[in-house]
Amino acid sequence: MLPLHRHFHRIAWLAVALAATVIVFGAFVRLSHAGLSCPDWPTCYGQAAWPTHDHEIAAANVQFERPVEVNKTWREQFHRHIAASLGLLVLALALLARRSDKGVWVVLAASALVAGSIVLYVDTQYIASSVLAVIAEAALLGLALRAAPEPLARLAPLTLAVIIVQALLGMWTVTWLLKPVVVMAHLLGGLTTLSLLLVMAWRSTPGRAMPRADLARIRPWLWLALAVLIVQIALGGWTSANYAALACGADFPTCQGLWWPSHDFQQGFVLWRGIGVDYEGGVLDGPARVAIHLAHRITAVVALLVLLATALRLIRSSGLASWGWLLIVALLAQIGLGISNVVLGLPLWVAVAHNAGALLLLAILVSLLARLRASQI
Repeated sequence: MLPLHRHFHRIAWLAVALAATVIVFGAFVRLSHAGLSCPDWPTCYGQAAWPTHDHEIAAANVQFERPVEVNKTWREQFHRHIAASLGLLVLALALLARRSDKGVWVVLAASALVAGSIVLYVDTQYIASSVLAVIAEAALLGLALRAAPEPLARLAPLTLAVIIVQALLGMWTVTWLLKPVVVMAHLLGGLTTLSLLLVMAWRSTPGRAMPRADLARIRPWLWLALAVLIVQIALGGWTSANYAALACGADFPTCQGLWWPSHDFQQGFVLWRGIGVDYEGGVLDGPARVAIHLAHRITAVVALLVLLATALRLIRSSGLASWGWLLIVALLAQIGLGISNVVLGLPLWVAVAHNAGALLLLAILVSLLARLRASQI
């Protein structure tokens, strides 16, 4: 197999930066209540961009039930455009990673099928569109599972497969009217994409490996911290998707003046509810939202302890102290932003920064796992 293309790592780092932008801007779209500002997909009121002129807005208002809100529609459609740009970068990485074998034709064929499925979807041929998307996804996953001399030759098509799922989740976010489980999955899918791109970027960048003789003592802590962080991020996504961030009011560390207020965990964690319900603003009652909020707070304490312990382990390890301190600073900032969300009443910039903080913590852990290697000595 040919060595990696000389620009592969540069494209990978560009994709990392764009993925981070897509995630943070997506949080801005969601938290500014613009997630349903384009009632159709992938167009916005039937346009590739969004209605801006008076006659376009008037025509859109006649054709669609949801009236145009120009100050919101641009956010949603611009987010889709930068996400599509990220998809093209990931496609380029997959083509470069498989350029020397027949896998390149699988990537091209799968991409053509996805393009065809979008055309069919716009033409309201939903079943045919779904069939093409499933075939494309199966082809890419098969390619990713196939043995290859270079690990990146498997990671790149896998990342492209994740991007396709992300596009589907983005579509369902709109068509299923902000269904919480889809919104949460869309967030986790974005962070999965970022993680895969980070691994590819670090591993394709010359001289970035960090050989360690004590890897066996460090790596389990990193995996544990990553697992706890993923659970906490998922709970944060569930909290946001169910509009439960202010379920305790502006009260901290208590909730509604109590340490254990009335709650309903059973209703709060029903993952699947009916399709056709408009979930914008949330549909749960107060006790169910309180239960979600309390779960997020409790897990935050667990995450704080585990990540702090991991950071201290890094600080005590030769050559990794700076990573440990970086993790502590990012962790304390994230805790501060979470508390500020409550006591300040969820200001938009604080809520978006809280999402970015979760991204930073994830990036630190994934970067370490990608770079650390067992010493050959």
